[in-house]
Amino acid sequence: MFFWFIGTAVLAVGYVFRDPRFDYRLLVVGSLLPLLDGLFGGARALHSITVSVVLLAVLMLATSGRKPIRKMLLGLPIGMFLHLVFDGAWNNTDVFWWPFTGLSFGDDPWPVTDRGLTSVLLELVGLGLCTWIWRNNKLGTPESRRRFMENGLLSAVPGH
Repeated sequence: MFFWFIGTAVLAVGYVFRDPRFDYRLLVVGSLLPLLDGLFGGARALHSITVSVVLLAVLMLATSGRKPIRKMLLGLPIGMFLHLVFDGAWNNTDVFWWPFTGLSFGDDPWPVTDRGLTSVLLELVGLGLCTWIWRNNKLGTPESRRRFMENGLLSAVPGH
């Protein structure tokens, strides 16, 4: 579900924030971060709203008065929140509200692999979205890729 999370996160942020100076690098990282739960056998803490909220709160407190770094780092929790939305993580109440519903995870399935054919279809849609983002931002050229890696800006995102 690599492409699904990246494509939907980038487009959602473009539509919602409409900020041409938004740094998409950490948004991409944040949207993929919950996939690390798969290393532990299923949905775990990274699929909990609690982890995303705590990360956002810590970031806001740690960057008080430092707007440029805050603006860049906000992509990380925003990406994590979007992952939870596009993954349908709220369907598993015990994991979504962890640790308030208990500390153990049991055999909670990893949402990415729990959908069967739907996951394949979503990944194809995500691949299409990423292809659109790649082409419209001319990321096939070394100069455009370098600019993206240096500042995280994308010029061709809906809302810009």
